[in-house]
Amino acid sequence: MILFKKITDLRNWLESQRKNGKSIGFVPTMGALHPGHLSLIETSLNKAAVTVCSIFVNPTQFNDPADFSKYPVTIESDIELLEAAGTMALFLPDVKEIYPNGGPASKKYDLGYLETVLDGSSRPGHFQGVCTVVERLLEIVEPDHLMLGQKDYQQCLVITRLLELMGDTGKRIQIHICPTLREKSGLAMSSRNMRLNMADREKAALIHQCLLQIRNELEAGKLNNIKQKITAILISQGFRPDYVELANARNLTLTEVWDGKEELVALIAAFLSEVRLIDNMLIQKATE
Repeated sequence: MILFKKITDLRNWLESQRKNGKSIGFVPTMGALHPGHLSLIETSLNKAAVTVCSIFVNPTQFNDPADFSKYPVTIESDIELLEAAGTMALFLPDVKEIYPNGGPASKKYDLGYLETVLDGSSRPGHFQGVCTVVERLLEIVEPDHLMLGQKDYQQCLVITRLLELMGDTGKRIQIHICPTLREKSGLAMSSRNMRLNMADREKAALIHQCLLQIRNELEAGKLNNIKQKITAILISQGFRPDYVELANARNLTLTEVWDGKEELVALIAAFLSEVRLIDNMLIQKATE
């Protein structure tokens, strides 16, 4: 695996790969890698001749500076994992390389409704920061294939919207949204799990259990009761729920009354010991 810290060096190497007719797969990450990330690498290896991973903890997408400062950094082990997984290139830039003018331009991305609900509402400016860094990375790597994880469901839709806003450049990139990987307990794999102690890590599996309960108990009609029930369960077990919602799976329009046919996604965000955890589950039809 080749490690690049400079944009120019990475671009020159990628150009040589393209001249040899090789397609480029890209997995953007913020490090603290786990098997979920490695599953994205595996997908990229199957889709493209060359797989590039980036590790960059982007300061512009943290609306809470304390959250940014506590984000886990495990570069040495990350490099070992990526090498073992067959990654051909790692882009490991510093902040000045990504934002040479001292900060991102004050560009405003038209994300529409997606920025007004769920994480868009709870974390003001978060998705603008995500779009800023993802557009920058896509302009640098110019991939043919982009691998994203379903655990960050809303972010996947936001980045899909970003590609639309990027015009012809975005149209050339094919998005692959890969299934969420889970620990044996059902807990969605996440870099933030590293901040949980052992007891809380076990307790955190309740979020997945709640999603399963929503899927199993969901019936056509009004949805307030099931949302209130799950919220109460989380609170009773020491969680501080941010939201428990059901939404249209295609556009995240929040659903209050369900016809039993529309494809939904159940989404939960909740704090446990000051660590914010998110998870989701697709629900395609009423339980029969």
